[in-house]
Amino acid sequence: MFLRKQSPSPPVNTDMISKQKRYETLVQAMHSDIYRYAYWLVGNKAIAEDITQETFLRAWKSLDSLNDEKAAKSWLITILRRENARRFERKQFDLVDMDDVALCDGGPDHDTQLEHQELHKLMSGLSEEYREPLILQIMFGFSGDEIAAQLTLNKNTVMTRLFRARNQIKEALESSEKTRGRNNG
Repeated sequence: MFLRKQSPSPPVNTDMISKQKRYETLVQAMHSDIYRYAYWLVGNKAIAEDITQETFLRAWKSLDSLNDEKAAKSWLITILRRENARRFERKQFDLVDMDDVALCDGGPDHDTQLEHQELHKLMSGLSEEYREPLILQIMFGFSGDEIAAQLTLNKNTVMTRLFRARNQIKEALESSEKTRGRNNG
C-alpha cells in the first residue's frame, strides 16, 4: 500500500486563518466608528446598520488590498461612502404622510435631545460638500490634511468648507434664537 506524505498545514489554510484574524481585528476596532459615521450620513438606524454591514462585507472581499493598517479607518470610510452612494442608485424613496407621524415627549433630558435634534437637523440641511468634512472633523477628529486625503480635495478647499459649514450652522442657530425670542416675548 502506498501512503501519501501529508503536509502539516497547507499554505492556503494558513492564509485564510491569517486573513480571518486580520478581519476580526479590523471589525472589532472600527465597527462602532463606522456605524456612527453611517448613522450621521443617513439618519436612520436600520439603514446605517445595513450600510455598515455592506461596508464590512466589501472590506472582507478586498482585505488583501489594505496594505497600511494605519489607513484602515479612511479605507473603510471610503467604502462606506461608496455604499451610501450605491443606495441612491437603487433606492426609490417612500413618502410619508405627516398626519401619520406621532410626536412624543422625551422625558427629563428632553431639552438636550431637542438641542441635539436641532443641531443634527442643521447639519443634515447643509449641502453634502459642507456636511461631509464637518462630520469627519467632529465625529472622527480628522485633521484638515486627513479630510483632504479622504475626500480627494485640496486642504485649503477643506478648510474653507469647514469654515463655511460652521458659519452656516452658527447663523441658523442665531436666527432660530431670535425667532424664539420674538415668539416668547
